[in-house]
Amino acid sequence: MKVIFMGTPQFAVPTLEKLLERGHEVVAVLTQPDKPAGRGRKLVPSAVKVVAERAGIRVLQPETLRDEALMAELRAMEPDVVVVVAFGHLLPPGVLRMPRHGCVNVHASLLPEYRGAAPINWAVIRGEKRTGVTTFRMDETMDTGEILLQREVPIKDEDDAGTLYARLADVGAAVLAETLDGLEKGTLTPSKQDASRASRAPKLKKEDGQIDWTEQAERIWCLIRGTVPWPVAYTHHRGRVLRVWKAGWRPGEPEGEAGEIVAISSLGIEVKAGGGVVVLVEVQPENRRKMGGQEFASGHALAPGDRFS
Repeated sequence: MKVIFMGTPQFAVPTLEKLLERGHEVVAVLTQPDKPAGRGRKLVPSAVKVVAERAGIRVLQPETLRDEALMAELRAMEPDVVVVVAFGHLLPPGVLRMPRHGCVNVHASLLPEYRGAAPINWAVIRGEKRTGVTTFRMDETMDTGEILLQREVPIKDEDDAGTLYARLADVGAAVLAETLDGLEKGTLTPSKQDASRASRAPKLKKEDGQIDWTEQAERIWCLIRGTVPWPVAYTHHRGRVLRVWKAGWRPGEPEGEAGEIVAISSLGIEVKAGGGVVVLVEVQPENRRKMGGQEFASGHALAPGDRFS
């Protein structure tokens, strides 16, 4: 197939690589403009741009898709399909109608669950035991188009959003390859989404990572896992931010108030929460490196009875 690919982050890279591996003709890649990063604020290309340029594919980085010159350029390419993976722009009607097989999106959830920008994070934060990948034909509203294929993926206790992101990226590439085969052969039967089952997965904000120690311990554990690698869950210790990269939990009703340290063990710092204890296994103080919970406790003279706020 003749493909225009639209994507930006690392999550989109396996799908682009799979298209090339399967022999599809990727006539152009559209990705977000280079962004400043690091202390020097040097412009850095997207992960997709790096792969596309290495493969010798033409790269376009428009600020908007609502540009007549760009639209004319895309139409002249006569794509069979537009493949979209975490691109970062809503597609205007002119693009949606352009390819004969439509615009196909690879979304990291089992739609209509977790429509939005951060489906992987919110599935972990909300304690889901399974998620997956959906390919669907895009329409003019976000993540509402007809479903083409889906594949379920378990969420393991040892998963955080980062590890799940990597697994789903590979699954998405495989499902997209199957989807294009089905479209080419005419063997797919699109199905409408059941809007009554829809849930939202909005873009994360830094404040979404703040720990409320009165919440159930299991929910706090899920929040910590779901906010790695960004924005990373946090609490406050002696007026300074303490980020939590890894944690465990156990049920129980220890004495003390929410946020109070009940023990310091070889596993880490054990903190009372609703209905149980959260164990801070790996933490990061402000402007410091990551370290084990026990190391942090030793360096800051923490003891049972101290509290996080």
